[in-house]
Amino acid sequence: MASAFDVTASDVTVLDVTQPRPDITVLTLNRPDRLNALSVELVEALHAALDAVAADNTCRAVVLTGAGRGFCSGLDLRAPQPDADGTEFPRSGMRWQERIAELTAKIHRLRQPVIAAVNGVAYGGGLGIAAACDIRVAAPTARFCTQFIKLGLGGADIGVSYTLPRLIGAGPAFDLILTARVVDADEALRLGLVSRLAGDAVTESLAIAETLCGYGKFGVESTKQVLWANLDAGSLEAALHLENRSQILASTSGEMREAAARILGQR
Repeated sequence: MASAFDVTASDVTVLDVTQPRPDITVLTLNRPDRLNALSVELVEALHAALDAVAADNTCRAVVLTGAGRGFCSGLDLRAPQPDADGTEFPRSGMRWQERIAELTAKIHRLRQPVIAAVNGVAYGGGLGIAAACDIRVAAPTARFCTQFIKLGLGGADIGVSYTLPRLIGAGPAFDLILTARVVDADEALRLGLVSRLAGDAVTESLAIAETLCGYGKFGVESTKQVLWANLDAGSLEAALHLENRSQILASTSGEMREAAARILGQR
C-alpha cells in the first residue's frame, strides 16, 4: 500500500535495520530522545522495513526493539497532524489512524516470527506493536500501558482490543485497557503479556531467533500462521483440519526427513 503521507528527508536514521546474520533482521526504533515515539518518518520507515522483510526469502526471524531507554512511547503528540495529500480533517485523521494501525496487521501477516525485545516503556502504540509480535521478551526496566484513554480517546486502538484479550484473557485485558494503569515487567510476566524476562532483552531475543532459524523453514512459517488462525477457530474440529493440512504440507518439504536423520544420528 502506497503512503499518502510526505516524509521529509533527514540526516537522522529513525529506524536502524541490521542483520547480525543473514537470516535474522533486527529493527531498532531510533528516536531515543523521544523514547522512540511514533512520528510520520518512523511509521513510514517501519512500513518500508516490514515490506522489505516480507519480500526477503533469506530472512527467517525478526527482532524488534528500541534504542535507549524505551521500546516505544506511542504516538508523538508533539508532532503536527500529518497531511494526507491535502485531505482535510477528519478524513486525513482517519487515513493517518489507519496507516499507524496497519503496522500491527503487517507484523501479524509476516511469514517470519517477530520477537519484541521490550527494553523500556511500551505505551500506547508501542504496546500495540509489541502485542502484535509473536513473542515478547522484557527487560527489568520494561513498562507497559495502553494509555489511550488517558488522552481523552477510546481505550481500544492499534489492535489492543484484539490482541490483549487473546494474550492475557478478557478480564485482565479489560482492566488494562479501561484503567490504563502501568504494568511492570514482573506483572507482565505473571499476566502472560511477556513470556520471558532477561537482563538483556535483545540478546535473549536474538538467542530465540537463532533457535527458530535452526528449525525447518516451512515448519516455522506454517506454525505462525496456524497459531494466529486458530485463535479465531470456530471449533476444535476447524483447528484440527488446519493443523492436519499444514502438517502434511510440511512433510513434503524434505525438511522433515533431514530433521529425522539428524535426530537418529544423535541417538
